[in-house]
Amino acid sequence: MAKKIIKDFLEDVLDDSIKQVSGSDAAFLYAESPSSPMHIATLTIVEDSLNFDDFRAIVASKLHLIPKFRKRLLNVPMNLDYPYWVDDPNFDLDLHINRVKLPNPSNWKTLREMTSSIFSSPLDLRRPLWSMTFIEGLDEVSQVPKGSVAVVCKVHHVMIDGSSGVGIMGILFDKDLNDKNKEIPKPKPFDPDELPDELSLLLKSSQTFFKDPLRIPKLVGETAFSFIKGNIQTQFSLKKSIKNTFSTPNTIFNNSVSPKRTWGTAILSFDRINTLRKIMNVSINDIILTICAGGIRKYLAEKEKLPVQPLVANVPISIRVKGEKQEMNNQISNMLVRIATHINDPIERLEYIQEQTNRGKTRHKAVGAKALAKMADAVPFGLANLAAGLYTKYNIKEFHRPPFNVTITNVPGPQMPLYLRGHKILSIFGLTPVLDGFGLIIAAFSYNGLVSITTTSDAKTMPDADKFSRYIRESANELEEIILAKGKQKETTNPQKIRSTAFFTNLKKFINSDEKIKKNHSGVYDFELTLGENKVNYQLDISEKTVAVRKKKATKPLVKIEIDDENLLNLHKKQLLLDEVMIQGRIKLIGTKRNSDKFFKLLSQVLENN
Repeated sequence: MAKKIIKDFLEDVLDDSIKQVSGSDAAFLYAESPSSPMHIATLTIVEDSLNFDDFRAIVASKLHLIPKFRKRLLNVPMNLDYPYWVDDPNFDLDLHINRVKLPNPSNWKTLREMTSSIFSSPLDLRRPLWSMTFIEGLDEVSQVPKGSVAVVCKVHHVMIDGSSGVGIMGILFDKDLNDKNKEIPKPKPFDPDELPDELSLLLKSSQTFFKDPLRIPKLVGETAFSFIKGNIQTQFSLKKSIKNTFSTPNTIFNNSVSPKRTWGTAILSFDRINTLRKIMNVSINDIILTICAGGIRKYLAEKEKLPVQPLVANVPISIRVKGEKQEMNNQISNMLVRIATHINDPIERLEYIQEQTNRGKTRHKAVGAKALAKMADAVPFGLANLAAGLYTKYNIKEFHRPPFNVTITNVPGPQMPLYLRGHKILSIFGLTPVLDGFGLIIAAFSYNGLVSITTTSDAKTMPDADKFSRYIRESANELEEIILAKGKQKETTNPQKIRSTAFFTNLKKFINSDEKIKKNHSGVYDFELTLGENKVNYQLDISEKTVAVRKKKATKPLVKIEIDDENLLNLHKKQLLLDEVMIQGRIKLIGTKRNSDKFFKLLSQVLENN
């Protein structure tokens, strides 16, 4: 009988319906401080006069689709482990939705100041970690119909990342204008589970330890092995001159932050950004990083605070697997990128950044994002919490250089209009948390043909956030003007046609056919082809994920290959022998002896198997 009672008690205690916060999610709890509340927010502009009662009813009707909106955190006694998500038995929707009116003058400046004030105040950690503020009376905001409303939604970062935040929008907003005629469903009843007692939480936390007492050293070991393996691959695939660590300069963005938040935004056309991407054969993210770097360069130069070294950006990367179930949590890793703020020319800055992001992705893939995420779960809760507190309390950032200067995140949103009760969502802006040592974060969010680049800082670090947003717009216009001019020049010049393109097609096919070849030759190579009096460069970029050939010059290739276009074509057709061309000096391989010899062997294999 006693055994049955104990068994039933343990089964009840170890109920899987009570979910523990993961190590990576808990990191956002560690960083919380009086000057740095760790929530993210969106400011959504809704066209025309949406009725508040309708808005409240819509939120109430969809709460069952967002379970964490009715859960709160419950700490383990003495903070011996990560806290747990539990149903809040005292949940009251009216404690999470506020209704205010925009004071006069009801313009963009007043709306920005009100949003800053709302965003600066922390969420109550004793309740579900979200709030919505319904702002009425946007009567004088430019390009917004009179009487429109705004909604500021705050959610703690322990609950979501940018991708799952987009998922919440998909739940709350409608995709069809005709949904305004549908009756708003009644809220589904909420029957919360009872709060577990302290003994239950302690037993539940100990369950993981007793199941796998070597969990922490095992996870650390796995992650360390992945890291070492990735480091070795990186060192063998890149030039020795490329360091794995960044020498990050100190900037005005890397000091203590004040509690008051400042923010500004620049709205750009997605189609115009995409046009620049196509002309330069780069990614959307590369264009956005270049625009932001240009704005940062202008801002720091004006204040005579521009470092000689390039700033380093922390670029979050989603590690969600395609087709994976969309869960409301954080699934992000990070990539560090030098953003070329030391380069004045926008085209050169873009090319530098593209090469940095390509290498960063190769390094990141070699280490393994999932392995890095596991490390967070291996760190004991109390130790990590203590470290975070000491970092802020004793101003430890003053004793070392920052690991990065700025965070720049790009979150793709829906490219079709969304609605709330038939009212069109005009625009969405993302506000993000800053903390001591990291006082600037830039969030790009694309929605319905527009890209909003929103800067969040604090009153001490960047009191003039609106000026910085103007520099972002100027940087975008400057980059567009130069790239479009370059595109027109390409069209009018009508250069001699490259005849050796078949060689590059065969080269890609051969490398892609064998994963071992990809690993052994991972890196960037530069083919400089001579066509009469002209020279054309093709960049060969080999990574474990893909093999790409781009019509552009590589700035720091492992090997540079100089050859006449006609000779390369004849090698491909087997009308010339590679050894013969090499002896005659009609092909030159410029690089270290080891890298040149390796690439010569690769060329031999490609031509033999043609």
